[in-house]
Order: sequence, then C-alpha cells, then structure tokens
Amino acid sequence: MSTARHPIAVIGTGYVGLVTAVGFSQLGSEVWCVDVDADKIERLRRGEIPIYEPGLAEAVAANRERLHFCTDLAPALEHARLLFVAVGTPPTYSGDADLSAVHAVVDAMPASDQHALVMKSTVPVGTGAAIQRILHEHGKDGFAYVSCPEFLKEGSALQDFMEPDRVVIGDDGNWAGDAVVELYEPLGAPIVRTDVASAEMVKLAANAFLATKISFINEIANVCEETGADVLEVARGMGMDRRIGAHFLRPGIGFGGSCFPKDVSALKQLAGNSGYHFQLLTAVIEVNELQKRRVVAKLQKHLGSLVGRRVALLGVAFKAHTDDMREASSLVLAARLQADGATVAAYDPVAEDEARRLMTGVQFADSALESVRDADACVLVTEWPEFAELDWAEVRRRMAGDLLVDGRNFADRRLVQAAGLRYEGIGR
Repeated sequence: MSTARHPIAVIGTGYVGLVTAVGFSQLGSEVWCVDVDADKIERLRRGEIPIYEPGLAEAVAANRERLHFCTDLAPALEHARLLFVAVGTPPTYSGDADLSAVHAVVDAMPASDQHALVMKSTVPVGTGAAIQRILHEHGKDGFAYVSCPEFLKEGSALQDFMEPDRVVIGDDGNWAGDAVVELYEPLGAPIVRTDVASAEMVKLAANAFLATKISFINEIANVCEETGADVLEVARGMGMDRRIGAHFLRPGIGFGGSCFPKDVSALKQLAGNSGYHFQLLTAVIEVNELQKRRVVAKLQKHLGSLVGRRVALLGVAFKAHTDDMREASSLVLAARLQADGATVAAYDPVAEDEARRLMTGVQFADSALESVRDADACVLVTEWPEFAELDWAEVRRRMAGDLLVDGRNFADRRLVQAAGLRYEGIGR
C-alpha cells in the first residue's frame, strides 16, 4: 500500500492500542506507539508481543519499519498530529469506569492548536465534554478532540480492524474529524459521523445489546432444560429471522472478557448517576452471574457432594484464541468448586501463565488428556478448536468418572456418548 499517509501516534499498547497501531501501519502510516511501561516497550522493540492475538506477531514483524515504540510523548508530538488514546478504563468498585489513565494522558498534553486527541478507550458518555472543559481550563483550547470507539473482538482483532462493520467518528466538525475520516477511508467501511456524546454512547449501547442477547439465550436455555426443548434448535429457528440474526445466540456459561462486563456495568452506572434505573441491564448482569454457577449445580446433580471430587476444566480463557482472563467464567467456576471441597485441574493451550497468577490451588496440566486423568468430571469451559478433535474414548479411559459438562455446547454429543461418557450441555 502507499505510504503517502499522515503519521499518527497511539498512546497505550494493550489489545486495542497495539492492534490499532499495527492496523494503521499496514495501511501505510508511520506510527509512534507510546506506553509508560518501559519493560513492555523494550519487549516490543525486540519483537516480543506481550499479548496473544492471532496474526499480531507476524503483522508487527512485517511492518516493523513503520512502528516506533517509546515511553516519551515528545517523539509522538513531534511527528504526529493525531494522538489515538488507547489506555485502560477498568471498572471501579462502584462499577464506574476508572478514567485515571485517560486523565493522565490529558494532563500530559502541552498547549497546541496542531494536535488532536482521538479517544479509542471506552469511556462514559460525557467524557469528551469533560476533557474539553479540562483543556479549556488549562489554556489548551487549541487541542482538538475526536471520539472514535473501537469494535475489536479479541481473537479476530486484526481482521476486525481491516474489515470493520462501520467506523464511528464523533467530533465538532473540525479538521481532526476530517483527518480521522481520511485515515479510515481506504478500508471502505461505512462511516458514522456524529457528535461526541452519541459516538460514546454507540459503543456502550452496542456492547450492552450484545450482552443482553447472550443473557437472553442463556435464559431460554435454562427454560429448555425444564421443558425438554433443545436450545440449539431454538436458536437456529430464531436466528433465521432477519430482525434477530444468528450472532450471539450461543448459550453457555456466561460472557466475560474486558468489554462486555465492564461496559454493561458502566452503562448501568451511567444511567443510575443520571437518575435512571436501567432495569434490563440489572437483569442481564444477574443472569450472567447465575449462569456461571449453574455449572456447579449440574455437577452436583450427577455427583452429589463435591467434597473430595476431582474436576477438570478444559480451557480457562474467557474465549478461544486469546489469553485474556479478565472476567473469565473459569475464575468463578474454579473458586466455587474449591469452596465446595473439590480438587480442580485445568488445561489451556494459551492462557496458563495468566491463569496461574489468578487461580490459586488449581493443578495445571500440559495437555487436555493429562488434565482429565482420574477426574470424576470434566467441564468444557473454552471452545478451543483442539477440544473438538479430542479422542473422547481416551478421555473416558483416563477419567475416574464419566461426566462431561459442555459449557459451550461445543463437543459433538454423539461422539462423547459413544465413548461411554455422560453428556450434560447447556439448554439441551
């Protein structure tokens, strides 16, 4: 691709920041990546990628000449006018977003009429207006501001960047908004040009709706278990309706990750802080929490007391193709099993290092087959492709018991049962 493009800077080199930087470098932009974590920056300079994302390491290597990693803002300010902000906004104890990293970036900016902050981080509605007030109060009125929320799914983030459903750009109709539009134009995606507050709300509303869809199909799955219906058939029939669509109608043991739990909570808190009780999202959150615990009830239904039992977890990451453990269902599941007296073994092909830091007392194995050795039951937690290829007859031979709880309805039930295992799915 042509390199005759404006250089940009990306502040924050986590999932969103690094993928955004690499994506723009693939489009031909010189990109200055800034992070306060000196160790992370040094690793990136050596070509070591601190997160697991399919294709990311190869893309960094292929675009190395256009990617510049530093801990100092000065080079970024010198070379780029557009400063994409991709720092973390984790939830606080109240459920509100922690904007301390965002404000640290704002505070670090000099007075300038040549630069713009482009907010990629997910922030509450009203953040852009608040930042603009802060800039004004500190004599930095010339600094432009654009809201450009990200819609990247972990596990397919690079593809999502290069083939977006839409690009949302919220601004005041200034040069910065025009420049961001120009940056994204080569992707050929529909561009939603709107005001800052509406752009901020699009991100929160989209994630809240998808989370609602997941909790809804999980509720339907629970009713299916009581009535004898098969939720997979129900979802298939529902998904053919163009008004509904098939996406996010896969029942399981609840959503997790860095986006859905945080954004649903943030929108609920935003509504509450504004004087509105968002009842629907309260139910979405409750259903999601209860769904994780229903797995324990399924184990107890078949095994009785879990004291002294051994349970194997197949996968611990919140979803396949990532090492992200944030809000992973496995965290709640392992803790509940241990509290009920069970021994927990686990295997994950990618997320073990991070899981060891978060899951105390869990015995990690080097393979799926090793994890199920002497287990009274195993729970399929993460839909890693390798689990679809498991030799279930060998799994049965290694287990002390014969129960598989398929928390993702991912395994082939007929093959599992043919191997002599009892199959317990979700809503089936």
